[in-house]
Amino acid sequence: MSRKSFVIATVANCLLTGVLFAQSQPAVLTIHADQPISKVSPTLYGLMTEEINHSYDGGLYAEMVSNRTFGGSWAGIHNWILVEEGNSQAKIAPDSKTGPSEALPNSLRIDVSEASAAEPAGVLNEGYWGMAIRPNTTYTGSLYAKEDSASVGPITVSLVQNQSGKVVATATVSGVTTDWKQYPFTLKTGAVEPSAANHLVLTVAHPGTLWLSLVSLFPPTYHNRANGNRIDLMEKLAAMHPAFLRFPGGNYLEGDHIPERYEWKKTIGPLVDRPTHPSPWRYHSSDGLGLLEFLESCEDLHMQPVLAVYAGYSMAQEHVNPGADLDPYVQDALDEIEYVTGGTNTKWGAIRAANGHPEPFHLNYVEIGNEDFFDKSGSYEGRYSQFYKAIKAKYPDLLLIATMPVKSIRPDVIDDHYYKRATDFFHDTTHYDKTDRNGPKIFVGEWATREGTPTPNFGAALGDAAWMTGMERNSDIIVMAAYAPLLVNVNPGAMQWETDLIGYDALRSYGSPSYYAQVLFAKYLGTGTLASSLQGAGPKFFYSITKDEANKRLYLKLVNASSDPQPVNVEFPGASLAATATLTSLIANSTEATNTIDNPDSIVPKESTIHLSGSALHHTMPAYSIQVVELNER
Repeated sequence: MSRKSFVIATVANCLLTGVLFAQSQPAVLTIHADQPISKVSPTLYGLMTEEINHSYDGGLYAEMVSNRTFGGSWAGIHNWILVEEGNSQAKIAPDSKTGPSEALPNSLRIDVSEASAAEPAGVLNEGYWGMAIRPNTTYTGSLYAKEDSASVGPITVSLVQNQSGKVVATATVSGVTTDWKQYPFTLKTGAVEPSAANHLVLTVAHPGTLWLSLVSLFPPTYHNRANGNRIDLMEKLAAMHPAFLRFPGGNYLEGDHIPERYEWKKTIGPLVDRPTHPSPWRYHSSDGLGLLEFLESCEDLHMQPVLAVYAGYSMAQEHVNPGADLDPYVQDALDEIEYVTGGTNTKWGAIRAANGHPEPFHLNYVEIGNEDFFDKSGSYEGRYSQFYKAIKAKYPDLLLIATMPVKSIRPDVIDDHYYKRATDFFHDTTHYDKTDRNGPKIFVGEWATREGTPTPNFGAALGDAAWMTGMERNSDIIVMAAYAPLLVNVNPGAMQWETDLIGYDALRSYGSPSYYAQVLFAKYLGTGTLASSLQGAGPKFFYSITKDEANKRLYLKLVNASSDPQPVNVEFPGASLAATATLTSLIANSTEATNTIDNPDSIVPKESTIHLSGSALHHTMPAYSIQVVELNER
């Protein structure tokens, strides 16, 4: 070997040795279990929903019939198709001259010119990308109908398999008259295979004219609520341990135009009295999931409501001027708060009781508007002030949330929104470290790492987890935080916004890697943060430490977003800890790894036991990992 080659080899060997040495050196994380720093907000982790990606209709709201009030388009009546069995003959058309109520003045007219029991005619509904059918299950339905004469006879309602054409459940609606009336029915399946490839058929066996409206069918619902929610999706939300629900949404609250805003008074009471309205995401909202249903969801999941009220701005740059023009909208918000919180001796509290819920709901937070920084008129300052003064005058204990900074009056809370890439969140975990603790509290009302479609991949989960360590560290100023969007129907054509926490079709649902990160962070959350320091860690290592004082339990959250393992020595000077701890891990081999509707459990938390050495923990985090260590004080 020449001298030059020897020198090159020696330098290379030294460099390699240095790299290996550097990689083998553990980070040192020192945690002082006896030195509390700040209180953790008990409402830190919660939910935000709105009608996007078929989150409500075709999602959380369990209604199986799509377009149940027969809205039309240039291509016909959405999701409704004429049925002519054998030689039967019929035609269908929307009828704007008759309907079951003032709110629903339209209907579907079916003119049957030829039909028999063997060859009936009518219509079918495709559902929301199918209808989920399970074995030995009872489905509860109803429809509004009238006929031009008794000779038309009864209506047969059936659930039918798409591929085989087999009828898996059937019912008969008899006694239909010439006046509008609601007719209930039930459908019971037998030993069938679970499937979403089914549709609903409504037929008659005699000539004549039949009108239909508000055709509805529900599976069993969460807590068996009438007009309720899907069981599987509610169970996934419950697993997130949410402290609150912000509703009815963001853009969904505002609408594209002022007449298309979320008008809460049109979402309460019987479904036949709810007129429906356009959502800003280019499909129509049934408003079956109305104000009371939101509140009952809060009740079911033990969440507190965060009520967003319309504040005079819609997304097509339409606004209401502060002053007299805004007064009716302010009064509408006061009425809404009374509906939520008022006793039965109040006007709107009595209406809530008449709707089926005599007991008032507890309310702490009201958000005035949504993302009003988009309003180019600059009117939010005046609008917020007008709402603030009126609400505080009647409800002084309510905490009011502003959607952007305002100068004329100090909000109780400011709502911040962040949609970023994982790298951006890695670099921004200290965002709130120096926030003025004497200013308004912070509600991170919408945030997400936007990587992966339709749901986040593991790279997004790492970005989310890193950001959450920063929120936990600053949870004395951050009172609430909610990932958004929460839900997405994964069928083609259902999604308007990529990277959504929970995916589903008509039959199945799954949690993304980011969903499981949310579950872990909310489940293992103490009541206060502890003094700590970190030395020698890589740039993609993040952590949070909280302590549950009542149960003498420490929760250490560790995030390694690097492609290399991260050794770490965790020291607890002066602490007396149990010799074993519980380690829950969420790990992937790649940032692109993910869960899907067909492979829902590729990345899920796994629990194991980890051992301490005295008051220290010697641990190596795998590459691309999120871990929670649960430690008990002796």
